[in-house]
Amino acid sequence: MFQLRAPVLQKLTEDIRVRGLSSKTEKSYRNSVDAFLRFCNKPVEELNEQDARQYSLHLQKEGKARATINLHMSAIRFLFGATLGRHMNYHQMPRMKGEKKLPLVLNVDEVCSLIDSCENLKRKAMLLLAYGSGLRASEIVALRIRHIESKNNRIFVELGKGGKDRYALLPEATLLVLREYFKKNRSSLSSEPDAYIFPGCGTDSHISPDTLLTYVKDAARDAGIHKPVTVHTLRHCFATHLYEMGTDLLKIKTLLGHSCIQSTTIYVHLAKFESDTVSPLDNLNIVLRNQTK
Repeated sequence: MFQLRAPVLQKLTEDIRVRGLSSKTEKSYRNSVDAFLRFCNKPVEELNEQDARQYSLHLQKEGKARATINLHMSAIRFLFGATLGRHMNYHQMPRMKGEKKLPLVLNVDEVCSLIDSCENLKRKAMLLLAYGSGLRASEIVALRIRHIESKNNRIFVELGKGGKDRYALLPEATLLVLREYFKKNRSSLSSEPDAYIFPGCGTDSHISPDTLLTYVKDAARDAGIHKPVTVHTLRHCFATHLYEMGTDLLKIKTLLGHSCIQSTTIYVHLAKFESDTVSPLDNLNIVLRNQTK
């Protein structure tokens, strides 16, 4: 069966690359399509909408999350439409209705405890970039020295999500920790403008986002925070706390690099209620009496 899958996966890769899609998309689409072809175990010429439907039901039985199933279906649609060049009835290959769960957000005291628990300068700098600048994990690890514009108090985020450039905030506290980090690691860090701030083990490589996630989880554990904290949690905290401070949603949208304002409005729901916001019940001049017998 591998001999049948290999050319399809190769062309799928080429179709992804000629469209300029991200390496992350390439990896996830390849894995999804490979799993789909293994499940069907038949020549690609015989694949149809019913195969995609059966695969979707199979993933549901396995307990896969809706977002995961939708990712697989997007990859299968791409396979049929782009790689195989076949016109399919996509109404027979539906995506599942997504769940709209609110993300976890820590309060200010919890964020302080999280950062204070991290004594390692490198790790603390990365946590500060996540919370103080609202950067994604992939953006933090890819930072180079030339991206830090200390005179302008900003960070140049090069080719962030969606291949978009933007500027992010550079808090004074983050800058101080970064300077101290470079001062103490002067012998092992390059001062070249193109050098990574957080280099990896290989030549011209940076640490992985998974390593950064480990740092965040370790800091949460040391701070006694028993919640599923991730790097993106700190990004959500950045945006939510900004909104609570009165920052305009459009400004937050720009700082986060969102493509549409709908992605940013979630922080309205995550923010604390204003102190003068009360239920209409509290404005009624009534007394609730115990009516139990």
